Order: sequence, then structure tokens, then C-alpha cells
Amino acid sequence: MSWLALSLVLVAALLHAAWNVAAKKAGGSHHFVLMGAVLIVLLWAPLGVWLAWAAVPRWGALEWGLVVASGIIHLVYFNVLLKGYRESDLTVVYPVARGTGPLLSSVGAMLLLAEAPSLWTLLGLAGIVGGIWLIAGGPALWQRAHGVRDPVQRARVRAGLGWGALTGVLIAGYTLIDGYAVKVVLISPILVDYLGNVARIPFMLPSALKDRAGFAAAWRAQWRAALLMAVISPLAYVLVLYAVQMAPLSHVAPAREVSMLFAALIGGRLLGEADRGWRLAGAALMAAGVTALAAG
Repeated sequence: MSWLALSLVLVAALLHAAWNVAAKKAGGSHHFVLMGAVLIVLLWAPLGVWLAWAAVPRWGALEWGLVVASGIIHLVYFNVLLKGYRESDLTVVYPVARGTGPLLSSVGAMLLLAEAPSLWTLLGLAGIVGGIWLIAGGPALWQRAHGVRDPVQRARVRAGLGWGALTGVLIAGYTLIDGYAVKVVLISPILVDYLGNVARIPFMLPSALKDRAGFAAAWRAQWRAALLMAVISPLAYVLVLYAVQMAPLSHVAPAREVSMLFAALIGGRLLGEADRGWRLAGAALMAAGVTALAAG
């Protein structure tokens, strides 16, 4: 993986971690997802419409199918992720999600895009996943899930593991769909993200219209976090998709999980979540994994 592609991924990782922490602090509900999508469509309209004006008239069923599929799976992903944040700690849900996602994404890229893994790729993937496990708490996380006497805390950790794993499956799904769109079909990364947001709004509007009071209350409480997400979330993901155009998806998918390191460290400091010691131990392993991917 080139250093330019790696640099894009690292910047994207920091931005991704920032909006995830903001979403966790805001306690975002399903209304938060709609708020974010609407704000993204409005804020990024000049660029999105300009690019769509030239490209979309030439699209066929394949291009539209990929964009709509991406929008739907992202919608499910956001709702599952925010549900996990409401049920458990960010430092449980996020590491599990970001650990499961690159494993499945890399395997899928090898099968779907015929990417042959090198030894460096496998070592890098192992280092990143191992670092994720340590940053998540390592043995302490297992102890919290199985050995804690407090049934409420034990249930909270187990819920985080389950929601995190499901989120990881969805991450792999949209990573493969969007990777195929930008690498094989050559759709603009900006259009993949922008039109994906447009595509999922109709699926969320009925719920908001039925619960107008709830949506209004969510807007008053969470609009700042939604605005932050609308500004930086598309930028973060578009940078990743441009990196995918430059490097193998099986390299980019694990490398972008450095966002988990940023989120875990920020979450531990700002949200008062525990197990900070394991994060420092996992940081070195994750750094070694990213270095191996760059070398590969």
C-alpha cells in the first residue's frame, strides 16, 4: 500500500473516531440517523449535484443497484451501531465492530476482487485484529463478559459484544459493495457516499412522520452532534474510498481500523470508560500491523 493511500486512511480514521464519539455522547437514536442523512444531503449538495449532473445520465442498472444497496446497508449499519452505543460502552461495541469488519472485508476482497494476500498482508491483519482485542480490554473484556458478578454489568458487556459483531458484519457488507463500485465499476467515491445518503432518506421518513414530537425532541437535543457527523463523516469515508482506488481493499479495510484506537483512547478520556491500560498495550501491536500492511 502506498504512503499516500495510507495517509488518506489515517486521516479518515481520526475523523471517523471523532464522529463516533460525538454520536455516543449524544445518545443518538434512529432519528439521529435521519438527521445526519438530511444534513449531509444539504451540506454536500453543491459537490454532489455537480458530479451527479455529468455522471448519472450514463448509469445503468448496475450503478444504481450498487448505490441503492450501499445506502440501505449503511442505514442498517448506523441503526445497529447506535443501538449498540445505547446498550453498552463505546469501548466494547466499537472495537468488536472494527475488529470483525476488516477480517470479513479482507476475506471478501480476496474472493470477490481476486486479491491475493501476501505474507505482509496476513501479518498486518493479524497485528491490527490483535491490537483491537487488546485495546478493547483483552482478557479483562472476557472477564467482564463472563466473570463479573454484577448481572447488569455482565449483560451490558455481552450486549456490546453482540451488537459490535453484528455491526462488523454490516461494515464488511458495505465495504465490499462500495469497494466494488469504485474499483471495478469506477463510480466516483463522492457519488457513492452522497447518493447513498439520498437513497436511504425515504426509508426513514415514515418513522419520523409518525413520531414528529419525538423527532423534534431529538433534533433539539442532538442537532449539534448530527451536524458534526454530517460535516466529517462523508469526508472520512470518501478518503477511504479514494484509498481503495489506489491500494488493495484487503489492505485498506484493516488499516482504517486505526480509527478504533483513536475512538477507544478518546472514549476512555471523555466518556470515563475503563480498561485504559490494555489500549496502550494494543497500540504498539496495531501500529506494527499498519506498518506491515504498508510494506505489503
